[in-house]
Amino acid sequence: MLRENIQKVEENIEAACKRAGRDRSEVTLIAVGKTKPVEMLQEVYDTGIREFGENKVQEMMDKYEVLPKDIHWHMIGHLQRNKVKYLMGKAALIHSVDSLRLAEEISAQSVKHAVTTDILIEVNIAGEESKFGTSKEEAIALVEDAAKLPNIHICGLMTIAPYVDDPEDNRKYFRGIRELSVDIKEKNIDNVDMRILSMGMSGDYEVAIEEGSTMVRVGTGIFGARNYNI
Repeated sequence: MLRENIQKVEENIEAACKRAGRDRSEVTLIAVGKTKPVEMLQEVYDTGIREFGENKVQEMMDKYEVLPKDIHWHMIGHLQRNKVKYLMGKAALIHSVDSLRLAEEISAQSVKHAVTTDILIEVNIAGEESKFGTSKEEAIALVEDAAKLPNIHICGLMTIAPYVDDPEDNRKYFRGIRELSVDIKEKNIDNVDMRILSMGMSGDYEVAIEEGSTMVRVGTGIFGARNYNI
């Protein structure tokens, strides 16, 4: 089942790239395995996928210990400052940096562990109260301030669009993130590049790709529905 699901997602990504006049190589598929057992992640790994995302630090650490070491782990969930130290040298990319205080902690821990950590700035583009992320208006200032910190590198932006029945409803938000990334890029801020746009999940990743996403975070589309009672 998982192999068939991945094949379907791949076909959808390919089709979305074609519609947008983009090359398939421009989009990275991240398999989001939150709440799923390591056996399922191993099965996905065996199809060739090496990019995996997790929402919780402890769950990522547990899986990191037992799964192959060539996996690139993406921290995509809300990150508390007291958990940052566990990610050092283990997370290939932290997607969910939503405040200067969090960036400062990532920087401090990166210095302490003698690593450089790649991060994305999370933008709450729709202004939803239930979501984390900096506002679109404050995003540029956050990028400018975080870029001055040692041992972190800002690689782009991330957003979690609203849950909608029609993916087209989120197109304006994905477009807004892309336009924001262009505005930031034009400022030529040291230690900042906007090569990554992490946007689009199982319900709307095709529209996100059409609007410029370079990383899509697909959980349900690969692993099936989640059980939150475990």
